[in-house]
Amino acid sequence: MSDLELHKYLPKLPETALQEFTEWCVLEQSKAAGIEFTPDQTKLANLIPNEYIWQLIDQFIKEKPDPIKASLVATMAGQEADSHGLIGSAIMADFIALYVKYLIPANGTTPEEAKQLITEAAIQQYEKLSELADKYNVTF
Repeated sequence: MSDLELHKYLPKLPETALQEFTEWCVLEQSKAAGIEFTPDQTKLANLIPNEYIWQLIDQFIKEKPDPIKASLVATMAGQEADSHGLIGSAIMADFIALYVKYLIPANGTTPEEAKQLITEAAIQQYEKLSELADKYNVTF
């Protein structure tokens, strides 16, 4: 396995791949955090990938099952994503990957268990990103 710091790879992917990755994080991976999210497709229809990513994340962030935890996680993910120096869709994909990854340990009962859940989520994200890179002929 390679380096799990996804922010190094995100700028290499086309916007459509970032859209697919964001959608996967929000619709599939977030289920591990107990979040069942159904976006408002009428607001997503006919958007270019960059706008689609922003709109999807906006809808997802507004659905806060636990507002205090969601706010804390959003702050952590935002600070970390900002420190990576990305722009555009890449920073939004980075933010949502971090956000979802940090929501998952709700199921952990010890710090060690929570850390293991975060690592597993990071591995899943890397695997999904690698799959998309192959699909779009991008080499990391």
